[in-house]
Amino acid sequence: MTAFLTTKCSRSIHFIRNVFQNQKRCLNLQEYQSKALLQESGVTIQEFCVLDGTQGKNTENLDNFKVPEYVVKAQILAGGRGKGTWKHNTGFRGGVHITTKSNEVLRFVEKMVGNKLITKQTPPEGIVVKKVMVAKSINIIRETYICIVMDRDSHGPIVIASPAGGMDIETVAEETPEKILKVAIDITVGLSNEKCQQIARFLEFKGDLVEKASEEIQKLWKLFLKLDTVQIEINPFVETDNGHVISVDAKLDFDDNARFRHGRIFDMEDVSEIDPKEVEASKYNLNYVAMDGNIGCLVNGAGLAMATMDIIKLNGSTPANFLDVGGNVKEDQVLKAFEILLADQNVKAILVNVFGGIVNCTTIASGIVRAFKEINPQVPMIVRLAGTNAKEAKLILENSGLPIISATNLDEAASLAVKSIKKY
Repeated sequence: MTAFLTTKCSRSIHFIRNVFQNQKRCLNLQEYQSKALLQESGVTIQEFCVLDGTQGKNTENLDNFKVPEYVVKAQILAGGRGKGTWKHNTGFRGGVHITTKSNEVLRFVEKMVGNKLITKQTPPEGIVVKKVMVAKSINIIRETYICIVMDRDSHGPIVIASPAGGMDIETVAEETPEKILKVAIDITVGLSNEKCQQIARFLEFKGDLVEKASEEIQKLWKLFLKLDTVQIEINPFVETDNGHVISVDAKLDFDDNARFRHGRIFDMEDVSEIDPKEVEASKYNLNYVAMDGNIGCLVNGAGLAMATMDIIKLNGSTPANFLDVGGNVKEDQVLKAFEILLADQNVKAILVNVFGGIVNCTTIASGIVRAFKEINPQVPMIVRLAGTNAKEAKLILENSGLPIISATNLDEAASLAVKSIKKY
């Protein structure tokens, strides 16, 4: 039931991917940054440069490409750029263009930088473009797909490959599953040349291109290990008319637990496109996701968060956001959690739903009392605590004399939260 109901929450898919799977906010890199990391590791990519609109009419960098065509791509952390629209009129549609003239490249850049690009993956108002990547155009014969990703079912990394590149891989898997190959990798052995060649043949490379594709796949695997990535997705992974195998577009996700080893990469992150509350939460090892309703949710654990949102929906309302405090939360983090939840002006009530296993309920209760004293929230607060030291925690709340509404179970808590909004 939970999996069905949460589809009604507008950002539940974002939650499932970024919190349930990874338990942390993902590091987001722009396309040009990911391609630079590929280039450093010897992966074959298109020659490119990055412009920010300060070049004026200077085309020197572009003229050095000495190519017949340029690919101009707006850099934002969202897909669907090619079919996007612009907030302010540019005279052209979309954030991806091909041109033969270097001066026209600069015209595109001038119109893109500072303007908001709207795609199916951006907020309705769009995202401001700050940089534009200009790449050497190549003649593509075929587009394929390859991804190395950590897989829970396989207890390690797998390669996912498809000869149907340049498409939505989920659609390919659903409609033509025979075009998907999954190869599990034994982390103690690595990705052998034999397996790389097997993957290359499945991708329908022929002749000497099998070895070329195999070498590129091996480079991607070495990069996967070197940078502690949890995903390297290349779409498309292409064959060109002059016999090259090139990674045209790249998406890299990194293991936050390896931040201390890769400070340079994590320092590259541009958080300007991310909800500031989400960024602030991550500083305190909290997981925050904004929704579109009016009840703020403080929970511990991904499954409990999903259930809490479902029950709110069943009771006739919608979560405004949720914040997962995790299992090792301290009182100071609870206080910060309330500050972040209340920063959302849409919040008309807060529902605290904590099941104490690792979490000590008295820590949550003490944090709630402290939040009332230091923040003085002006919205109803409904609290359901169960598990470790729940009785002691409830006494802390009762003895505080604060206007906290206690509930004995989740359904009652959600019902009280929805009713409190109507009175608010």
